[in-house]
Amino acid sequence: MRSIDISMPLFEGMPTFPGDPAFASEPVARLGQGGPFDVSRLTLASHAGTHLDPPSHFVAGGTPVDRADLDTLNGPCRVVAGGRDGRSITPAEVERVPPGTSRLLWRTPNSARWARRLEFFDDYVGLELEAAARLLERGVRLVGIDALSVDLPRSETYPVHRLLLGRGVLILEGLLLGEAEPGAYHLGCLPLRLRGGDGAPARAVLTTG
Repeated sequence: MRSIDISMPLFEGMPTFPGDPAFASEPVARLGQGGPFDVSRLTLASHAGTHLDPPSHFVAGGTPVDRADLDTLNGPCRVVAGGRDGRSITPAEVERVPPGTSRLLWRTPNSARWARRLEFFDDYVGLELEAAARLLERGVRLVGIDALSVDLPRSETYPVHRLLLGRGVLILEGLLLGEAEPGAYHLGCLPLRLRGGDGAPARAVLTTG
């Protein structure tokens, strides 16, 4: 058995989606300064790093992150290569997803860029709207991607988010899939249990064997 941590570390200067608050860690008490223990104050976005988008992120009255279905977030999954053109995941690439896949993680050229340097880039590979519609037809319940947004860059209306979340499909963003070759895995994913949250950072791990 092998476990692959596919979640992004949280650190000052980490990649953030434009407009989101930056991550910061402020010392509150330190052993080296006479404190009884080490403790810090954290400032971060609800969609910092690797994170879950629940329906409430874009759907008024939708399911919040603390009520996301854990059975959907944990179980057999498939890592699939996509966005080979370096621009987008196409409907044709969806056709190569094995039938019966319910948890799908897209490994695109984004992962190779993250492996070189963890910084935001605005020409990341996203998912075409028609490709997202094909995934709905196939019954996919969880869509993950190695970008901070599943939508195409510079989208102002976020149609992929609205389509998937509007149908109850969970979205996992900010994955680091450089060490995860395409294939079958078991996904373990637990977002922070933020009551009524529009999203939450998550620890995500793939297990083989």
